[in-house]
Amino acid sequence: MTVIEGSTVLVTGGLRGLGRAFVSELLARGAGKVYATARTPSPGAGGDPRAEVLALDVTDDASVAAAAATADDVDIVFNNAGVLYPGPLLTGDLEEVRATFETNVLGPLRVARAFAPVLAARGGGALVDVHSLLSWGAGAGAYGASKAALWSLTNSLRLELAAQHTQVLGVHLGFADTDMVAALPVEKVPPAEVARIVLDALARGESEVLVDDATRAVKAALSGPVEGLTVRIGR
Repeated sequence: MTVIEGSTVLVTGGLRGLGRAFVSELLARGAGKVYATARTPSPGAGGDPRAEVLALDVTDDASVAAAAATADDVDIVFNNAGVLYPGPLLTGDLEEVRATFETNVLGPLRVARAFAPVLAARGGGALVDVHSLLSWGAGAGAYGASKAALWSLTNSLRLELAAQHTQVLGVHLGFADTDMVAALPVEKVPPAEVARIVLDALARGESEVLVDDATRAVKAALSGPVEGLTVRIGR
């Protein structure tokens, strides 16, 4: 069980979309300080004096190390930053495939490695990794493949971080109503609702949270034939 009130939290990609919703909900629940990170920070994070904007590029080792040195008082880390490049695996731009894995897989791993000692020094704390229903579903090219890799990575990190008493929470959801998926004709969940559900799960000490019915349906299909794991995004 992780206590949010009075804690210090770092949220990667914390100035936009789902990350901003996490920051707002954390502050509403009494977090003492929230570092909202961005590759290129802009001033202000809702005007709350407890929110501090911090430069962080999850694809850059030096940037991650510098953030960990600055935010050495963190109790909870949210690995939220990610990218979504369109395109199929066979014919899409291979550089975009590499960039997807660099950001969505190696990025969270860099953050976890850099902040694990910080969390240990604070008594363990928590690491929250944001996955997707596409971690289990086919049809989303490199993005889905990267989220599948992140899911596996998170489950292994949970074992490795258990000795230092760090709670590791994996978050799976369909599509939050953010700019990243604005053009997709799919049902979307309000970011504030996602943040509320995730923080409730974090406070209960859970290891995994399935945010919506679509995600629960896809995970249930894992026990069936692989053909049942296709996720239809277009109409």
